[in-house]
Amino acid sequence: MNSPSSYKNLRLFSKPIAFKCLVLVGIALFLSSSPRNLLLIRTRYTSDSSSTSGVRTDKFLEVPQIVWGLNNQKIAFARACLTARTMNRTLLMPSLSASLFYKEVDKLLPFPFDKVFQFERFNSLCGGFVQLARFSDVRNRTQVFDLEKGSGRRWTVERDLEQLKQSVSVDEFEVIRVKGKNPFLWHDHWPVKDYAKVFECMVVVDEISREADKVVTRIRQAGGDRIMTGLVPFVAVHMRIEIDWMIHCKKLEQRQKVSEICSSKREIMERVGNISGLKTPTVLYLAVADSLLEEKEGESSVLAGWREGLIPFEKKKLGVKVEIYGKYSYLIQSAIDYEVCLRADVFVGNSFSTFSSLIVLERTQKARRLGFVSSCEDGGNVWSSYAYNLAGESEGVPRRWMTNMTHSSLEAISYGSNSVSCSSE
Repeated sequence: MNSPSSYKNLRLFSKPIAFKCLVLVGIALFLSSSPRNLLLIRTRYTSDSSSTSGVRTDKFLEVPQIVWGLNNQKIAFARACLTARTMNRTLLMPSLSASLFYKEVDKLLPFPFDKVFQFERFNSLCGGFVQLARFSDVRNRTQVFDLEKGSGRRWTVERDLEQLKQSVSVDEFEVIRVKGKNPFLWHDHWPVKDYAKVFECMVVVDEISREADKVVTRIRQAGGDRIMTGLVPFVAVHMRIEIDWMIHCKKLEQRQKVSEICSSKREIMERVGNISGLKTPTVLYLAVADSLLEEKEGESSVLAGWREGLIPFEKKKLGVKVEIYGKYSYLIQSAIDYEVCLRADVFVGNSFSTFSSLIVLERTQKARRLGFVSSCEDGGNVWSSYAYNLAGESEGVPRRWMTNMTHSSLEAISYGSNSVSCSSE
């Protein structure tokens, strides 16, 4: 049963005059629309007896099924968590999507969050910051406040923030239910460090971790005894050269008037081969879409042409394409590949790829915990990452890459950027 009609929507200009007046008074009390004030708003209920270290557990936020690619789904989930945190509510565990939204719409079935990430582990790691709950934790679902999320050019960052601030005052409803299209398109109001905190709490379930272990073991075994003793690094290369990606990135280059988004296979191979400090032989794991793997004399075309001493492997050559990846839906396959790339000694990706960007963010976090805030010099940082689509300090080398943890929003990571550096500050 929906909420009463007077609470159906928070859009200011669709309300009775009396309600408009109340809303205007409420807005005036919020002073300004800065993210800092959102934190002040969130503390309104921290003294409530039904809270856990500042996170209220008797009020909930419900969001629609999350769609698109794995890492866009991770960003959407983090954004939902931070929305709930701002509203001082617990997020009801959302459904993810097993298939890729724009390629397999007919297979777009809800996929439980706790089939990919550990539910209890999430709450343990993020306790006091954000909180997840199951729908069974809701006492009364007979009245729900429907919060309509806008979209399109008219739904600006300012309007989204204004709506979010207004919704904080809606306290009488146990559940606020967000309604709208494609949650990953919501506007961003939170700093990178807040997103990073949520991502750190998203630990994959044991089954996915074990499958990633198997793939990594195959990669290391492919290098022979020397790599097993740690003498040769394992480098993961996220190759974005699929046909659909090339069409997208060419249009993006034209729209943004830049020429550093697309990279040819030849450019990727040259720049990876010129990374300083790589000992040979070096095993490369090529994280590339299966649709790209064209048969040519018994092996994939992406395996040929690498510099001597670089030994490339992809899923089929490793013998894991059917045996491991083939058992799972797109979402789980992506999660396994993410874990494999995350564990590499060196990671090389595209700065306009969400997949690459989130891996670098997590690797940056791991490096910072070891005391490394920069990778501008050779050696030391065991979580080295590079962007092959951007020129480095000299010709023919990729740019060293760490996530700037001081950014005020995740926008650069969500939509890609050619403004990346070797420093995290």
